[in-house]
Amino acid sequence: MTGRPGRTGTTSRGGGQAGAGDLLELVRSGRAVTRGALQEATGLSRATVGQRLDRLFRAGWLREGAGGPVGSPLGGRPAVTLEFDDSHAVVLVADLDTRHARAAVLTLTGELLAEDSGTLVVEHGPEAVLGELGRRFADLLTKAGRPAAAVCGIGLAVPGPVDSETGRVVQPPIMPGWDGYDIRGRLSRAFTEHTGTPAVPVLVDNDANLMAYGEQRTGHPGCSALVLVKVSTGIGAGVVVDGSIYRGVDGGAGDIGHVRVGADALCRCGSYGCLAAVASGGAVARRLAESGVPAASGSDVRDLLAAGHPQAAALAREAGRLVGDVLATVVTLLNPSVLVIAGDLAGTPFLTGVRELLYQRALPRSTARLDVVTSRLGERAALIGAGALVVEHLYAPARVEERLAAMGV
Repeated sequence: MTGRPGRTGTTSRGGGQAGAGDLLELVRSGRAVTRGALQEATGLSRATVGQRLDRLFRAGWLREGAGGPVGSPLGGRPAVTLEFDDSHAVVLVADLDTRHARAAVLTLTGELLAEDSGTLVVEHGPEAVLGELGRRFADLLTKAGRPAAAVCGIGLAVPGPVDSETGRVVQPPIMPGWDGYDIRGRLSRAFTEHTGTPAVPVLVDNDANLMAYGEQRTGHPGCSALVLVKVSTGIGAGVVVDGSIYRGVDGGAGDIGHVRVGADALCRCGSYGCLAAVASGGAVARRLAESGVPAASGSDVRDLLAAGHPQAAALAREAGRLVGDVLATVVTLLNPSVLVIAGDLAGTPFLTGVRELLYQRALPRSTARLDVVTSRLGERAALIGAGALVVEHLYAPARVEERLAAMGV
């Protein structure tokens, strides 16, 4: 996240007067939406504000809205408001699961223009999977009626730890063949191959991180500390603190599926006793299959839960208790105000199990102001989070200055 501009003509990022990017951030955030308010917030003169805004208008990034309220009791013309023009570009986003992918075209403010959902097996490897995503993106742009030239960036959610500096996954337990692979480069080439347009920036992050970011941005904007736990094929958590994703040193933060819980079950990471080995959607599916109930994945368990299957509900509640026991430590450590439960098992039985152990094991002080909820965005959470991540990256003040200069504006 970028610093907030002060009122002295400099920003908290340091280094001189507020530029066009700082003014755009003020407008986008709603903190200053008239020329007068921008002058007051930055300490810039009227002429300088006008020059900065002119660059943003010429780029097509700002537009004038309706007149605001009259600022003086003596009357006068209403102040013209300024708005971020989200029609000048679109964002492509995708969310990879182990056997399924969801992709979409979004506006810069997160509105869904077109969406695709279907089978895509991550074990087939990055070359094939990312190539197919490029094809689906091209089809989605046609469906949305937007040209490929309108795409300003691509956001991708993956089910593994990601080094945010390189966009490469780091020793992913459920993504064989992807470790260290240049995801950004391949997806960028796939986009160009299928659309014939130049490469655009590609951002990659862990799916739970982006789900948490999407939920915080849309449903809990005032929340200073939010934790989201995704329980599907595996188990992972995303943490958003003060509006920014917390990733740890190399993207490994939130990997609670590999916390040891004392069981002897073999995990896909090669270790025994991991939480994911006994409480994930895949683990519940295995137990159901062993008892004669057809289930091969977390999505099968989700369908059984939706149908009210009693054995699936009992096992989901048991899994919830195991996860709740681990989350008691997470909540005590981070002291969040919102805990979001998401993924294939995110229903009443699992949530009940989480609450039972969480409130039993965590200190009352840690849970007194804690809301334990299910996802508001559902299966689109990672898509919305990926879109927001791309927009925040491309329209951050420093990046805005670079892009305007490259456009010759």
